[in-house]
Amino acid sequence: MIYIWLNLTPILAATALGLVIGFVWTKSGKVKISKRVVLAAIPATFWLTAILAGALILAPSEAEPWTMAIGSAFIIWIGFVLPVLVVTLSVRGERISVIASACGYWLITMLAQAALLQAMGLVAPGIE
Repeated sequence: MIYIWLNLTPILAATALGLVIGFVWTKSGKVKISKRVVLAAIPATFWLTAILAGALILAPSEAEPWTMAIGSAFIIWIGFVLPVLVVTLSVRGERISVIASACGYWLITMLAQAALLQAMGLVAPGIE
């Protein structure tokens, strides 16, 4: 996990971007969020961003870097985030529009974060 320390600045910047997108998303949907949810969202968004950064660092170098950055975010979203949201929110009885909105938020957030991480650059830890 040393890569997190090595890439703390881009990870924090992408975390902030994700939180701003979340703020805009909640305001546009007129969703009220408690302070407890905000306090949970900060470390959760940081952790998801750190995992995304790790995936970008480990992405194969054979492909074009921007393709891998955006593609990795999409693959993580469609493979993990989308199914978890659909199942969890469905179990809670949420409407399809709420589920679609949450899924859309995370897709937009992850793509934007991947773009920012790629633009800022990430450093792979050295192998010793």
